[in-house]
Amino acid sequence: MKYAVIIGDGMADRPLQELGGLTVLQKAATPNMDWLAGRGECGMVRTIPAGLPPGSDVANLSIMGYDPEKFYTGRAPLEAVSMGIALGDDDVAYRCNLVTLGLNGSSSHAVMIDHSSGHITSEEGSELMAAVGKALGKDDVVFYPGVSYRHLMIWKKGSIAPECTPPHDILEKEIDEYLPSGVDSGRLREMMQMSRAVLKDHPVNKQRRLAGKRTADSIWLWGQGRRPSVPTYREKYGVTGALISAVDLTKGLGLCAGLDIIKVPGATGWIDTNYAGKAEYALDALDKNDFVYIHVEAPDEAGHAGSLEYKLKAVEDLDAKLVGPVLAGMKKRFGNFRVLLMPDHATPVSVRTHTDEAVPFVIYDSRGNRENSGAAYDESIAAGKGTIFIEKGHMLMDRFIRGAID
Repeated sequence: MKYAVIIGDGMADRPLQELGGLTVLQKAATPNMDWLAGRGECGMVRTIPAGLPPGSDVANLSIMGYDPEKFYTGRAPLEAVSMGIALGDDDVAYRCNLVTLGLNGSSSHAVMIDHSSGHITSEEGSELMAAVGKALGKDDVVFYPGVSYRHLMIWKKGSIAPECTPPHDILEKEIDEYLPSGVDSGRLREMMQMSRAVLKDHPVNKQRRLAGKRTADSIWLWGQGRRPSVPTYREKYGVTGALISAVDLTKGLGLCAGLDIIKVPGATGWIDTNYAGKAEYALDALDKNDFVYIHVEAPDEAGHAGSLEYKLKAVEDLDAKLVGPVLAGMKKRFGNFRVLLMPDHATPVSVRTHTDEAVPFVIYDSRGNRENSGAAYDESIAAGKGTIFIEKGHMLMDRFIRGAID
């Protein structure tokens, strides 16, 4: 048996007036997703346990079969694993975004304009983080460049106590009340403030300013945690596997789970990502493994951008360039196979951040088609006949691989 999981990050949404009360999934042309819904087991699943933040870290941990209430340690340490950064038992990793700030009219209060600095390139981000590291790095604080706007700060023997807010949760809001607070937060606020002077006149920002692009005006620290530990997929499910993603978070989860990380040329995490390449590499990975986890970031980023146009494009491209080819390839190359299609969470265009409502999923098994007449892959699955609801999201993977919830 071969298993393929396809995650359209954040592709679930809410009804939009601009779409006549439809959601993005309902409006988008998704014939391949709808084909799966018409022949598979449809349901809704809650990937975010009550009391935990509705982030991709919690949601993907849940989807991969790990109870977040037991295994969740924070987002940044998962990214550190992906980047090959060794964390000591007392070290704390923080996500370090490069963000765009602005002023609230004539006020001197800064506003979070963009959590991604206009999706700054990795090359530009690395230059800026080198300058930040040189100016702010200490014996116990080290900065590491990552992908695009996503970077890391490691605080050796540091504190996880500060209360930090993801920058994508406060778009277009004044940042003052969302700065790190509580115990040990002073040092974080100091570094964030000092970074503004470091970045203001950096050549990268000067060039972006001249080109009419958004500048990286500050670092933003959040998502802290210590080194995680989870059982591998071979230990948990008795399968070998691989993972394909453009972002360090999911790659870190895959490494923790003992999955091979497949690097796909042109995989960007944005709407220009190489969907076809991901499909091709996923099928090749299944020649050598039992399981592949394919993660696509683009719908989530489009939701954060508040762009209905981009989110519709991301969902339709995901369907046409990845879901369709993966399904066709599995039919041609493998005997028995199963496909799980779902988002990790919703990222509604209207609110531009993650939300914690249940999301739709479909499990297709090549050994026996169901007949769900008229079913389409979207949030209306919740009202469909025979729809199942899984309250504890980490149990869905058991159903997918083992065929039942233990």
